Amino acid sequence: MQPAPPIEFAFLEDGAQSADGTAALLAGFIGEARSTLEIAIYDLRLAGPPAELLLAAVKAAAARGVMVRIVFNQDHPKKRPVPPPSEVDWDLVKQMDVPFHPISGVPDLMHHKYVVRDAAVVWTGSTNWTTDSWTREENVIVRVASPGLAASYRQDFEELWTTRKVAASGHFSAPWVELAPARARPFFSPGRGQEMTHEIAHRIAIASRRIRIASPVLTAGPVLGTLAELIKSPRADLKGIYDRTQMEEVKFQWSQNSLSAWKLEAFKTVEESGLFASKVTTPYAPGSVHDFMHAKLTVADDTVFVGSFNLSHSGELNAENVLEIESRPLADLCVAYIERIMEKYRVAAPR
Repeated sequence: MQPAPPIEFAFLEDGAQSADGTAALLAGFIGEARSTLEIAIYDLRLAGPPAELLLAAVKAAAARGVMVRIVFNQDHPKKRPVPPPSEVDWDLVKQMDVPFHPISGVPDLMHHKYVVRDAAVVWTGSTNWTTDSWTREENVIVRVASPGLAASYRQDFEELWTTRKVAASGHFSAPWVELAPARARPFFSPGRGQEMTHEIAHRIAIASRRIRIASPVLTAGPVLGTLAELIKSPRADLKGIYDRTQMEEVKFQWSQNSLSAWKLEAFKTVEESGLFASKVTTPYAPGSVHDFMHAKLTVADDTVFVGSFNLSHSGELNAENVLEIESRPLADLCVAYIERIMEKYRVAAPR
């Protein structure tokens, strides 16, 4: 039997898979735990069979002696933004009967979606643990078997667990880890948020063959400015996709602030280039469907960036993680996914 590759991707699309299938994938990952599970999850709201699968997997792990700990985003009494940050299903978390800590999440979010298993394997990506995330959104899951990478994720988890503060996490530089034939390193924010954004922008800027981007929003200054420059002076094959509904809301916010005028102009260059597709999604309302274009994936030549981080300025201040992976086969795989979802949502850009 061939051993599993050290890095595995799973790609989700709106309407393309069932919640039961993704729940089974996650439950199977948890089910292999033998000693420890560290779970950092932004949004956890499930019902029916998917909730039962996850609950059974966590309770079974705890019953066989696995030390399970969970941190999650939690609102606190300040003025709430619109849309407000997500909150987990407290009843479901309590039913797991394992130690947990809520991490206060306004304005800076505990936005991770990762699991560290047995200090050896990491589950991460853009995918929250909700029915809509698993059935109505574009999302990415990546699983990496590497004690070296797992050590960095555990370090980030311990900072959140011990301080219970977003601002106290991610303040370390993680090393590259060899994962033949690939290599990878993680970034964590807020501690390394600016470095993370600038590394993505730098890789985009020096790409000579291809750039592919999937992000709900495009608001991080270094990335947005670089994209606008590359559109005006092309040096590589550039394509991408974003969430049109969310970016329309962002454009309105920018229009109310003269300091953001340059971002409006830069995004206009992106929007009118014809190089980016955009998904029209359901505006936020209490109880509405969450059908966002939620994948967070950048490819620059043969380098992949994947994780919880939107290409946004606010994301630099959240608790986020991004894996930087150097691998041509994995870059090819991610390019194929981005181009596939682009074809679904390629509609005329608004003028």
